Amino acid sequence: MKHTLSVIVENHPGVLTRVATLFRRRSYNIDSLTVGRTENPTVSRMTIVVEGDDVLIEQVVKQLHKLVEVIKITDITDDPSVDRELVLVKVRADTQVRAEIMQIVEIFRARIVDIGRNTLIIEATGDENKINAIEDSLRPFGIMELVRTGKVAMVRGGK
Repeated sequence: MKHTLSVIVENHPGVLTRVATLFRRRSYNIDSLTVGRTENPTVSRMTIVVEGDDVLIEQVVKQLHKLVEVIKITDITDDPSVDRELVLVKVRADTQVRAEIMQIVEIFRARIVDIGRNTLIIEATGDENKINAIEDSLRPFGIMELVRTGKVAMVRGGK
């Protein structure tokens, strides 16, 4: 099962390396990792998605707590939350198929952010299923390049 961990850390150089090294040393695979400053510029938030059972996640959390820069860790997997990913897709788009691709973009509420002679770059945001679906819908046209962010997530309500 995939678990989503929200990790609040001090915003210092090297913190990301320490967290990644912790996972590497224990042979835990990070499925997704995003990091960014919070409303407080001295604090960053990491959203880490890792696959494993409850015992593995408990071990990960215990090891993360040992890092000096870690302020707080929350497993938000089962909490009501909002999560998003971003994808940029460069797709082959000659004049015969552009209208069809534009319809797909509209259906997914995505946007075209660049137009080339024979290509389009499409930006889409949504949960993992939506991103997978738009990727699958564009694949028949010929995906030339694709980049996805990791998941960012936030618990709903006042928690």
